[in-house]
Amino acid sequence: MHWATLKLAIRNVLLHKMRSFLTLLGTILGVASVIAMLSVGEGSKKEALAQIRKLGAANVIVRSIKPKPDEASGSNATQPGMVSTTGKQTIQYGLTRADLRILQELPTVEKTVPMLALRKAVQHGRRRLSEARILGTIPEFAVVKGVTVRPGGRFLRAEDERSMANVAVLTQGAAVALFGFHNPVGEPLLIGSGAYRVVGVLDSQDSGAAKMGSGEAANQNRDIYIPLSAARSRFGETQVVPESGGRRSERVELSEITLAVNNQDEELVRPTSAMVRDILAKQHPVQSDYEVYVPLELLAQAEHEKRIWNIVLGSIAGISLLVGGIGIMNIMLATVTERTREIGIRRAIGAKRKDIIRQFLFETTVLSTTGGLLGIALGVTIPVIVTYILEVETATTLSSILLAFGISVVTGIIFGVYPAYKAASMNPIEALRHQ
Repeated sequence: MHWATLKLAIRNVLLHKMRSFLTLLGTILGVASVIAMLSVGEGSKKEALAQIRKLGAANVIVRSIKPKPDEASGSNATQPGMVSTTGKQTIQYGLTRADLRILQELPTVEKTVPMLALRKAVQHGRRRLSEARILGTIPEFAVVKGVTVRPGGRFLRAEDERSMANVAVLTQGAAVALFGFHNPVGEPLLIGSGAYRVVGVLDSQDSGAAKMGSGEAANQNRDIYIPLSAARSRFGETQVVPESGGRRSERVELSEITLAVNNQDEELVRPTSAMVRDILAKQHPVQSDYEVYVPLELLAQAEHEKRIWNIVLGSIAGISLLVGGIGIMNIMLATVTERTREIGIRRAIGAKRKDIIRQFLFETTVLSTTGGLLGIALGVTIPVIVTYILEVETATTLSSILLAFGISVVTGIIFGVYPAYKAASMNPIEALRHQ
């Protein structure tokens, strides 16, 4: 019975191919837009979540920030953060070595990784970076941040830190900018006025993570890592910063401290971050010259925002499916009017109301299902084209496909109920008289 009804529904749909295709078009575009928009949103959020995870879900990151002008400078009164250097004022702010010593004693902390960021000119031959970011750090940085070095090179070692060795590890962007596509390992490099030897290059996928971990935008992949002891010995902790009308000196002992909790236990992250905030609030009672970042909290927030974003995108694209459903209802109402005499004949020879309802619901189901399948094919293709042309990461998930297809079928059935009910409610005698 159902198979015969389905075959009849398919035949009736194929009687008017162009009209049926135009009816399907709304559903096709609706399903495709839902899948495509969710794929683009999923891809962008997946990339953001991956970068946050690179920071280490079991880490707590503390960074020095420049205080507000009214906290770092003032009139002749003595201000916190102001020191005198040969008659000139130097702004001193941020994390200190004393902060590092205290944070190292926290019972939940397994490793602490300090970092000092400096801006220096870097040169190799005729290639030059006028203001490359030099990051002085220790060998544990690679373990805590989870970065890897390209084959043939290495990261900083303990003996480099002890001997204040003039060695450097480049990010991918810095290696390309200074050496092109030539392997820089073993090559000399001029940082400031000192000669260094390149010992390694970070993998390209790790460069962005290292960037975020050190407080810079991930697209500025031009950092250079040297031993922390060498950075302090060669360059000191005071930098001269050009500004309008002159120059200003700034002194920062440590730019960042990363704390890795014991056994990478994420349950200890929030208590550790609370202890860090309490300690630093006592160590820095006046200046707001530091920030505490907890990647685990950022990860939870990003996942929450991802869910909201997907709901918004899905709702916007779902409007197209609604329009497609209205199109199906409109064409089915017209079909009921066209087939009034047919309905009367079927009722006269014994067809019941439920048979008429079933017939028209099968036809709307055929339309919505066909539109959903064609929409899936288009919706899966669009993200591939977007990735290929715009180089934007996309991620098509099975859930988005099932969601879009399910909504299209349900929408078609819902909007087909009224035309089917209207057809079944016709008076058989009046239907037979219809011309």
